[in-house]
Amino acid sequence: MLVHAHPDDESTATGATMARYLAEGASVSLVTCTSGELGEVIVDDLAHLRGEPDALGEHRRGEIRAALAEYGDVRHHWLGGPGRWRDSGMAGEAGNDADGSFAKADPADVTRAMVEILRAERPQVVITYDEFGGYGHPDHIGAHRAVMDSIDPAADPDYAPELGEPWQVSKVYWTTLPRSILKQVEEAGVEGFEPYTVPDEELTAMVDGRDFHAIKTAALRHYRSQVNLDDGGFFAQLVSRPEFAMEHYLLVRGERGPGSGTYDWESDLFAGLA
Repeated sequence: MLVHAHPDDESTATGATMARYLAEGASVSLVTCTSGELGEVIVDDLAHLRGEPDALGEHRRGEIRAALAEYGDVRHHWLGGPGRWRDSGMAGEAGNDADGSFAKADPADVTRAMVEILRAERPQVVITYDEFGGYGHPDHIGAHRAVMDSIDPAADPDYAPELGEPWQVSKVYWTTLPRSILKQVEEAGVEGFEPYTVPDEELTAMVDGRDFHAIKTAALRHYRSQVNLDDGGFFAQLVSRPEFAMEHYLLVRGERGPGSGTYDWESDLFAGLA
């Protein structure tokens, strides 16, 4: 199960992982915490959505439906239901304090909503962001907290028994970037990534999804409100590289399975599980 903040996050960070495990016959579920109502609209033919949070949220819900169809049978959940919590905007923006924003959500309500999904889906492995949300976005941090605050209650038979039978998640991973990627982005003239990377030797796993690069890219193409893969910019160039489908993780709960290579990275997030 993957837990992400907005539509398109799942494909950018973990699309190849989703595609690989679906191809291998695993059950894959996705939780999206907001509809991304405050996202920046990139392309001019969707300019009518700028400054219209409700319309943009509806549009992005359509984008994620189309994107997930590229992967196959992904069981998709909106945390708390569609529209329950709204995009909070970037850190420091007015949306952080707006009524209904995910950043202002009652933690108890968020935990209850997440526990209900965890008990329904019963995943062995859960993926979300690190405590900084990858790059400091309040909703990414909120998604991180939603997962980390819910793992133990989900397994506790005394917590909200009406939400279903208790379930113990075996492994929790945070998606991240290896420090070695700095060399690549520096060569491309992009700065500011270092706070959001992890030294290669500290990482736990790398899912090689290069066989599913085309699927990940096809899914991202449905997010025209947020990304333009035809403008020749840095992100478009990054997406075109096969390495974009090599996705890295840090294990934060559960037992590390057998790995290989220089840093003994797991190549399978289910490594070590029966």
